[in-house]
Amino acid sequence: MIALRSLRSKLFRSIQGRLLFASALVLPVVMLLAGIALKNAYHSSQEVAVNERLQLQVYLLLGSIELGDQLAVLPQSLQEPRYAQIGSGLYGVIHSANGKLLWRSASSRLLPENQLRYETSLPSIFTPGASQFSHQADAGLYRYSFSVIWEQNGREQAMTFTVMESDQAVKKALAAYSTQLAMWLMAVLMIALVAQVLIMRWGIQPLKGLARDLKQIEQGEAEILTGRYPNEVQAVTDNLNRLIESERQQRERYRNTLGDLAHSLKTPLAVMRGAREEQLALEQYGDVVDEQVARMDQIVQYQLSRAVKSQGRVLAQAVVVKPLVDRMLTALDKVYRDKGVHSEAMVNADLGFAGDERDLMEVLGNLLENAYKYGDSQVSVDATLNGDSLQLLIADDGPGVSPEARQVILERGARLDTSIQGQGIGLSVAVDIISSYDGKLEVAESNLGGALFKVTLPGGSVA
Repeated sequence: MIALRSLRSKLFRSIQGRLLFASALVLPVVMLLAGIALKNAYHSSQEVAVNERLQLQVYLLLGSIELGDQLAVLPQSLQEPRYAQIGSGLYGVIHSANGKLLWRSASSRLLPENQLRYETSLPSIFTPGASQFSHQADAGLYRYSFSVIWEQNGREQAMTFTVMESDQAVKKALAAYSTQLAMWLMAVLMIALVAQVLIMRWGIQPLKGLARDLKQIEQGEAEILTGRYPNEVQAVTDNLNRLIESERQQRERYRNTLGDLAHSLKTPLAVMRGAREEQLALEQYGDVVDEQVARMDQIVQYQLSRAVKSQGRVLAQAVVVKPLVDRMLTALDKVYRDKGVHSEAMVNADLGFAGDERDLMEVLGNLLENAYKYGDSQVSVDATLNGDSLQLLIADDGPGVSPEARQVILERGARLDTSIQGQGIGLSVAVDIISSYDGKLEVAESNLGGALFKVTLPGGSVA
């Protein structure tokens, strides 16, 4: 019982197994019904042939009638020799209108009397041309009766001609036909099952190809499904490709977010480390730590939200830019105090950024930190409003960026100066955020002699 359940479970879990099981159930039923229909049709055709044959025999009897003085009579010998052979299987009788036996063939001598009686099912009022065909299964005979009125010398003579034939020939033909039919239907059934198996294997071949291609993706041998599939499967593969691409992008976003998170936490950690080295009073040091811990918590929440979204969301209310710039400059002055960098901010108090404050903080943090890191002694921030666009200009007096390398440094992990500690992801993070607002980041040469980063973002005036 357990083995049977296991086999049934494996069978029904396979599409090919289900189709084959259904075919094994349906095809025999179809073949059986077809066999019954063909057998009945053949039997009917045989009985039609018997009916026509017996009708012809009646006509032969009518043609053999000889005219006597008063009544029409049949001769002693007929053209059909079987009428003269006892038990030949062909019998003939003639009755009067009242059922009286007028003539019987020699072949009917051994038939029981009840089989020679007048067919009472014929109309009681004699109708010329009335006929009846029937099969007497209990007697094993086919019977055909035909009524006529013979007129001779002004006298009418009503007679019913009946011809009977044994049904053994029909039974033998039907039995032979049934045997042949069963053999052919069995052969057709086996061929149909084999053809069904081959068709199913051919039909599900694209699914096997799909499974093979998915395994290649799982093993890293391919990135997407590139095979050619039938139209019914193509929609599935297209959706799978979109799902795979979405999953890959999400995984890449998670990986980038981890790197961005580590990169963003460096500045608050550096500020706390610098505050410790300044040997501030405990209360002042606690304020610095609280401020940076809050900043770190904000950074963590921000990076987690970035990990699950793919597009920046423009807010209805603009964020004031100047306080954010001042805050970032103050923090970086502490981090790079040993370098003695002089910072300058030219930002009007009414300038606003039409977006998420955390996005602007991330962009400013990455760009300003690079300016402090690679600049020699000067960093400047200039912000203006050009229509609906906020333009930020961040400049330093460092070595600058060559025209050939200005596009390279915007790629994740790209670094020109490997002697300075870093992961090379700050600029790419800024590019991702700016792109999400349909903004633009350009690299040029500043008036201070170093690099100039031009940032264009949606902006507006703050009332």
